[in-house]
Amino acid sequence: MGLRLGDTAPDFQAQTTKGDIQFHPWIGDSWAVLFSHPADFTPVCTTELGAVARLAPEFAKRNVKVIGLSTNDLKDHATWVDDINEVNQVDLQFPIIADVNRQVAALYDMLDSEKHDPTNVQNGIPFTVRSVFIIDPQKSVRLILTYPASCGRNFDEILRCIDSLQLSDRRPITTPADWQPGDDVIIHPGVSDTEASKLFPGYKTHKPYLRTTPLDE
Repeated sequence: MGLRLGDTAPDFQAQTTKGDIQFHPWIGDSWAVLFSHPADFTPVCTTELGAVARLAPEFAKRNVKVIGLSTNDLKDHATWVDDINEVNQVDLQFPIIADVNRQVAALYDMLDSEKHDPTNVQNGIPFTVRSVFIIDPQKSVRLILTYPASCGRNFDEILRCIDSLQLSDRRPITTPADWQPGDDVIIHPGVSDTEASKLFPGYKTHKPYLRTTPLDE
């Protein structure tokens, strides 16, 4: 059975483009985004890594460490990073795991199904799929996304999810569909009307189970 939301993110040792790491100590007191790729020198992934490098200040602003994963070795990674920087006009600084034996991919259930794509099997092991894991400072898995090879990931959406998760950790709220920072939020159903009046004066009741409020942060 694969990972579920709320599970502790598996710890592991790995070689990366920024040196050897132990995953949990590397995360430390930060949030983390682990995102995987099937192989180096692939077109969609080249654009994705460039997008993440471009958004590095936004992740840092949210106390988020980013780490990529691909199944080539460090030598290939170094050459690929040069390509990524050239194509995207960026300076990629976050680490990329060299998961040559797909041990981390297996640990996080990031291997494709042979039934899904029989061509995506190498040496008897299915290719690594393109997954995203958001992990909080307690090392708990808070979000899991898996994308097909043909669809590039939207990392602005990843940032939006982080904003929502961090906000709901600070305040008893949830966020509605298409929420963006600054929009009204939903008061958590566990908050009574009496509490809501104290915490969110002037909140709006749409239905007994749906109350919204602006936030002052």
